[in-house]
Amino acid sequence: TANHINKDSKDERGSLKICSKSIIFEPDDNIQPIIKIPLRDCIILFEINLTEHLFQLDVAGKVGDVVQTLHQLYRASCLDKMGDQAAMITAILQSRLARTSFDKNRFQSISETLHMECKAEMVTPLVTNPGHVCVTDANLYFQPLNGYPKPVVQITLQNVRRIYKRRHGLMPLGLEVFCTENDLCSDIYLKFYNYQDRDEVYFLIATYIENHITEHTAESYMLQWQRGHISNYQYLLHLNNLADRSCNDLSQYPVFPWIIADYSSSVLDLTKPETFRDLSKPVGALNQERLDRLVTRYQEMPEPKFMYGSHYSSPGYVLFYLVRVAPEYMLCLQNGKFDHADRMFNSIAETWKNCLDGATDFKELIPEFYENDSSFLVNSLKLDLGKRQGGKMVEDVELPPWASGPDDFLQKSQEALESPYVSEHLHEWIDIIFGYKQKGSEAVAAHNVFHPLTYEGGVDLNSIMDPNEKVALLTQILEFGQTPKQLFTTPHPQRIIPKLKSLSRTSSHSISISESPVSPNEESFEDLTEESITLAWNNILLEYKIVLYLVFYPLSPDSTLKMFSKESKTIQRSVSFSNMALSSCLILPGDTTVISSSWDNHIYFYSIAFGRQQDILMGHDDAVSKICWRDGRLYSASWDSTVKVWHCVPGETMSNKKHHFELLAELEHDVSVNTIDLNAANTMLASGTKEGTVSVWDVTTATVLHQLQCHSGTVFHAAFSPDSRHLLSTGEDSCFKVVDVQTGMLISSVTAEEPQRCFKWDGNTILSGSQSGELLIWDLLGGKVIERIKGHTGAVMSMWMNEQCNSVITGGEDKQIMFWKLQY
Repeated sequence: TANHINKDSKDERGSLKICSKSIIFEPDDNIQPIIKIPLRDCIILFEINLTEHLFQLDVAGKVGDVVQTLHQLYRASCLDKMGDQAAMITAILQSRLARTSFDKNRFQSISETLHMECKAEMVTPLVTNPGHVCVTDANLYFQPLNGYPKPVVQITLQNVRRIYKRRHGLMPLGLEVFCTENDLCSDIYLKFYNYQDRDEVYFLIATYIENHITEHTAESYMLQWQRGHISNYQYLLHLNNLADRSCNDLSQYPVFPWIIADYSSSVLDLTKPETFRDLSKPVGALNQERLDRLVTRYQEMPEPKFMYGSHYSSPGYVLFYLVRVAPEYMLCLQNGKFDHADRMFNSIAETWKNCLDGATDFKELIPEFYENDSSFLVNSLKLDLGKRQGGKMVEDVELPPWASGPDDFLQKSQEALESPYVSEHLHEWIDIIFGYKQKGSEAVAAHNVFHPLTYEGGVDLNSIMDPNEKVALLTQILEFGQTPKQLFTTPHPQRIIPKLKSLSRTSSHSISISESPVSPNEESFEDLTEESITLAWNNILLEYKIVLYLVFYPLSPDSTLKMFSKESKTIQRSVSFSNMALSSCLILPGDTTVISSSWDNHIYFYSIAFGRQQDILMGHDDAVSKICWRDGRLYSASWDSTVKVWHCVPGETMSNKKHHFELLAELEHDVSVNTIDLNAANTMLASGTKEGTVSVWDVTTATVLHQLQCHSGTVFHAAFSPDSRHLLSTGEDSCFKVVDVQTGMLISSVTAEEPQRCFKWDGNTILSGSQSGELLIWDLLGGKVIERIKGHTGAVMSMWMNEQCNSVITGGEDKQIMFWKLQY
């Protein structure tokens, strides 16, 4: 608890939270905004004095601990690699946990007998809260390390009805406890630091409750369902639980099927088979025309083959459906803004149509569609969710004509789920999602094949030694979606319809805002195959018609390669190769292949013509910072202190042949290489490092001609003049340096007001992009700026100019792409 001291207004009282990567102040007054300060930015804010925040703690003795913890976490936030950050944060956390223990004064009774105590984390949709678990002969306790949201969580063992071992982050470390038989959400979800602790807690609870309740398996629930003892809804709920689906796990939210296919009639007729979706097929196979295209692509695809590039259940889809009841999750995880209005959950009919026709949309539904709380369909919070293209504001979800309102829609959806038709065919959908058609040859025959990373056991994280690679892969898996644990390996029996009684749910549960999980920007892993939204790509690569650019977040490696049509001013494709930032991209001659480099050490080859990843070159031991292509040779610079020259023979796109890579030369540096450039004749290469060194190399002999300490700090950009006589570089020290290539002599130095991140030049005049977003035109000989052009609101990160030097495209830190026409 603390006060936020304001110089110009009244002080605010609230909660000060020291999180793993941010400082958050949440005022008690809900009208006041939450303050979030990324730790990595703290020193930057201090240096340039943009703003200061002063907090006064209620308990003075805590100041030292808070400051020490902040220093430790700040050092972790400044580490370049995500794996190193995670490791240091874990070490800090474990150190704090080791210095504390469970407070036995929190026991409900002095006569309780302690069975075990261990460290664990309580899992909620957005946050895992570390603390201590304690099991006695009467209670299960969890005491959060930070006393938030309350000093101790207590569950009476006598009330426990179900417990499940869980995968969390693909590891067998989770345990979920339910004190109800049919509710969707658990009373507590715990994640342990080793599976031995998890199994011991499970054993203690199971031993206690085994005399009170019977543990149900998938087969036992199946028998109950077959005989009509539990409803279709209850059966799906139990299967989701058994398959590791949980409301508290963003990556494994319960999945329910689309049931109704008629969203246009004025009356919903549940006696007609055509009213219903074909439950024997996955969503991606419901439209035969789309399926034919996907099958053709699948047949041409090299191993590992997969039919669908996006999943039927992912955190992003949960956010899509629940944004009206949990807007803060989208704002938190999507950089403070909602999705584009036309991509929101606007209409039931539109969403169904897109699932039928969309090139990358194969999503199923969530349990809320068959619950009793319709708040997720209504904009009761009066959120400003944007304006659609036709000018209409996004408000409540548009319902089909047969529904008189949100409650009526849910009531009819429940009736449809429990209808005779669905009861007859639900086993077919279970075969696809939880059963024998989930994997293997049966999945292929059922057109039910997803990306290998979505399946349990698709990757062994324990075998990956590189912590950064492991973090990147885990993040990708968690964001993209996971296939449920397989529960049945033989065909699921049909329900015994003649004995079917009238069914109704005995209990249901609506997801509250605090329980509803959401995801980061869905687009980051929307489609691992980068399927084209537009299927016809005739003459797409004519000059100025398509632009490739990188969405590049230096502080948060979440990046995509996008293709943008200048004519229609729309994004044509969105390509996600990994969750690490992309650093450079180019189009090969012939305009059919894009090459992109990434911080994940790889170089990716993407076929524009066939909308899929062709190949991966694992060429470096650290992030690839820049790539160039000339005459069949690929030049790659990396933070592993090398520049590599590759002879590259592209594979045949229509076959399974891969690109052939032959390493021709390796140019060794002392430190990380940040940028490279080739001269016009392809005989010399310039490289700039993170410590300010600029080197000129003879490419034909792989020898260094000159090595010059040109800058203090990182070299941002270096380029030869058109006649190859001079080399211009700019760096973190705000200087332009001109070097004579033949002699290696520094012949000119110009200091700017701020760092210039990129430039184009003709040997005399320079067009540069500055840290503040301005475009500057320089007279190099006079050493002065001759024109300033207001450009981006953040740093200009990249720049392209055509051969005639009259058209320029710039990309900025503000995520804007700008087209410029130069007039002389």
